[in-house]
Amino acid sequence: MSNQSQANLNKINENPASRRAASSHTPKAVCVYCGSGHGTNSVYTEAAITLGQAFSAASIRLIYGGGGMGLMGEVARATISSGGKVTGIIPNFLSEREHMLRDVDELIVTDDMHQRKRLMFERSDAFVALPGGIGTLEELVEQLTWSQLGQHQKPIIIANIDGFWDPFIALLKHMRSQQFIRDGLDVNFTVVTNAAAIVPAIVMACRMSGEPPPDEVTLEKF
Repeated sequence: MSNQSQANLNKINENPASRRAASSHTPKAVCVYCGSGHGTNSVYTEAAITLGQAFSAASIRLIYGGGGMGLMGEVARATISSGGKVTGIIPNFLSEREHMLRDVDELIVTDDMHQRKRLMFERSDAFVALPGGIGTLEELVEQLTWSQLGQHQKPIIIANIDGFWDPFIALLKHMRSQQFIRDGLDVNFTVVTNAAAIVPAIVMACRMSGEPPPDEVTLEKF
């Protein structure tokens, strides 16, 4: 994480839980939220490819939305081509629209979006938000909200590639300045500015946050 990003987040992501003693928990599967398009900046695609390769190297399974387009397809294919494991979870109505990727070793087709998001949560030890659109934003905010309310302790990594998430981070700071994010209701996440830092950030966050609560307990909150 850059010094600037850390300074920006000092008041947002402070949490006593993050200062617990290191645990033995290590991530086995990580959920990635990202766009079904490539965006206008080639560094987004490069970041998705780098992340997929890093997952494979670290023996971390990719959990993602199951599509073959845009950054979604890039991170999945990069994981697969470098020998990694991928679980794609996609609702039936999006299987054609998002060009469902059949090359994954596990493909789950759900009835609806709610079931898809539930399974993605259940199967993941942490979450990463690469650049994306309103769907990516919605998924990121949902995990931040449940974390804020104490319903899970799974790490959330915002991949602020080339400043993509700067406006969102600024909005959270504005919410805090207006006391809509109050003491005791902190929004907990880690920002990294390059894709190579994502897996190390996940591993560190898992060690510092302690063991996550059992999924069956957390899922009852959804």
